[in-house]
Amino acid sequence: MIRQYELVERVRAYDPAVDEDLLNRAYVFAMKAHGTQTRASGDPYFAHPIEVAGILTGMKLDGASIVTALLHDVVEDTGTPLTEIERLFGPEVARLVDGVTKLSRIEFQNDQAKQAENFRKLVLAMSDDIRVLLVKLADRLHNMRTLHFLKNPEKRRRIARETLEIYAPLAERVGTHRMKDELEDLAFGELHPDARDSILSRLGYLRREGGSIVDRVIVELRRVLEEGGLPDVHITGREKSPYSIWNKMQRKDVAFEQLSDIMAFRVVVGDIGQCYQALGLFHSRYPVVPGRFKDYISTPKPNGYRSLHTGVIGPERQRIEIQIRTPDMHEVAELGVAAHWSYKQGAPRAPDGRQFRWLRELLDILEHAQRPEEFLEHTKLELYQDQVFCFTPKGDLIALPRGATPVDFAYAVHSQVGDTTVGAKINGRMMPLRSQLQNGDQVEIVTSKAQTPSPEWERFVATGKARARIRRFVRTQQRAQYVNLGRAMLEKVWRQEGYDFAEKALDGVARSFQSQSAEDVLAAVGAVTFSPREVFHAVFPGHRPPPTPANELKVVPLAPRAKGKGRKESGVPIRGLIPGMAVHYAGCCHPLPGDRIVGIITTGKGVTIHTIDCETLESFNDTPERWIDLSWEAGQETPDNHVGRISVVIANEPGSLGSLSTIIGKNGGNISNLKITHRSADFFEMLLDIDVKDVKHLTNIIAALRASPVINSVDRARGR
Repeated sequence: MIRQYELVERVRAYDPAVDEDLLNRAYVFAMKAHGTQTRASGDPYFAHPIEVAGILTGMKLDGASIVTALLHDVVEDTGTPLTEIERLFGPEVARLVDGVTKLSRIEFQNDQAKQAENFRKLVLAMSDDIRVLLVKLADRLHNMRTLHFLKNPEKRRRIARETLEIYAPLAERVGTHRMKDELEDLAFGELHPDARDSILSRLGYLRREGGSIVDRVIVELRRVLEEGGLPDVHITGREKSPYSIWNKMQRKDVAFEQLSDIMAFRVVVGDIGQCYQALGLFHSRYPVVPGRFKDYISTPKPNGYRSLHTGVIGPERQRIEIQIRTPDMHEVAELGVAAHWSYKQGAPRAPDGRQFRWLRELLDILEHAQRPEEFLEHTKLELYQDQVFCFTPKGDLIALPRGATPVDFAYAVHSQVGDTTVGAKINGRMMPLRSQLQNGDQVEIVTSKAQTPSPEWERFVATGKARARIRRFVRTQQRAQYVNLGRAMLEKVWRQEGYDFAEKALDGVARSFQSQSAEDVLAAVGAVTFSPREVFHAVFPGHRPPPTPANELKVVPLAPRAKGKGRKESGVPIRGLIPGMAVHYAGCCHPLPGDRIVGIITTGKGVTIHTIDCETLESFNDTPERWIDLSWEAGQETPDNHVGRISVVIANEPGSLGSLSTIIGKNGGNISNLKITHRSADFFEMLLDIDVKDVKHLTNIIAALRASPVINSVDRARGR
């Protein structure tokens, strides 16, 4: 564990003007606050914030960040109020501590929702000050270094998966490659220990067989540069990390033996001109591997990374990767955002805001995602980083993930451009919107004010921002359909009851339906959250009591009848019932006048009427004494409606629900209930309860629906 004076000396080594008193007070305060708390390893808990602070000193962060690292768990784990932190250490430290503090005290339904909500708040916090993210990354790195002390294997795997999916890509986005590599390797070892051990053993074998091949390659590369007039260079060589090797094996579907660029060499030269001079010397001396040259100096990565990358068949016929950069570029490559902090004037200087375009994209996704889990899904799309670089007609550079399309490009330019996209020219040629972009493509987006996002786009877009915007539009469009459907359903009920529908009548009852406005009530009715009858009786409570649902108990009147006949309260004659017997219709098959029916006697409940082909009847095969042969009275009119249930598959397009309700209404039916059982980009599957007179009436409605182009299929629902 780093001692107090050692920590102060580490910071003073790169920032002589640091407030030593602040560091000392924070060290002592955190030690006392955590007291006798211990970690899973058995070490004092205080060792954790000390190690986090030590990691940040290696990144040369400012004093406020180091103090934040020392205090980052005090508020959560010791009950110290944030106001006390602000009083003792100032508002800047308090704000950073508040941003980094874990949010585990908030209760959520599941781990994914908790993870998503925590990450959402981390994004908001680091949008105000990127140092929040740097402290959080250091916190996660030390937790990963000690992950093996946790006894619960499932918890270890969950933390490792979260590290690989969220924190390692975030470390890459702020350019801290050294931290990213270690996070990936630690998570890889937990999630795929056998694969990591296998790769390490193969690397060890190559080292034993090749001896000092890395040293020999470095000597040869240095000789080439010296002969070309570049004597003052610094060259290092290393093997790629096990996770990087495994990832490439998975991505390219190749075996370890088929990888030929396992070694990477970094060449640090004096200035940008020497970078290109060194590149020319290597390309003139060794065969170039096609497709492996990348110029990140003229087109830097979004995180500020700059370097020349090339692949060659180098010394001893080894296929190697060479990275050429200046000392400043190398510092940024190693430390990322942290390399931009300067202490020459005694005050840190934040990096250029252009580096944080990716963060603005995350905030845009946050604005348009409906649920935390959806935000997390889109964010993962945004963070994964195999990139292509494309240009606008004016020459502006747009960085996108590999597999991106013109729609992704349009949304990267501006959300409004994406929403109104109708076509795209790639390198001067009109191309389909689903075309995948390649490095160096020039893309011109064709727009129209009349265009809106298409749900089909979600199938092929590759960026989280594009997907979030498309989904938001689909949700808005779906709400409009629900509002229209709800209005149509309410207008029909009002008309049936002899009233003229007025939307303002819903304002007075909106609160009783947990709604904010009349439009919310209409949408809720259209989505079948409430039935139109419920809303009607809320507006007109004195009109008359709601009609009894068809599947509830009804008592047969005791009026004199011929023996062997019963009559439902509505007056629908049923042959075979005993007068006075309680009757209700089964909700599994919804029998209608005209169906072949049978009764099942239930003690204390009377008779339940089923259709003769109802699957539920199989459960009564062993009790034939409970069966009663029934039939509808022939030639009798049905004075009241009955409930018929149908299963519908409808196209997911504007106006579909309106067409559905219109067809049912025109054919004398009334939708009393609707449930969406499955939805996709193209179709909705739903169950509808319709008030009809008899089975013939329902059959006519089904036939009319089948004739509609928006209806994919419709059948009478059984056993649901």
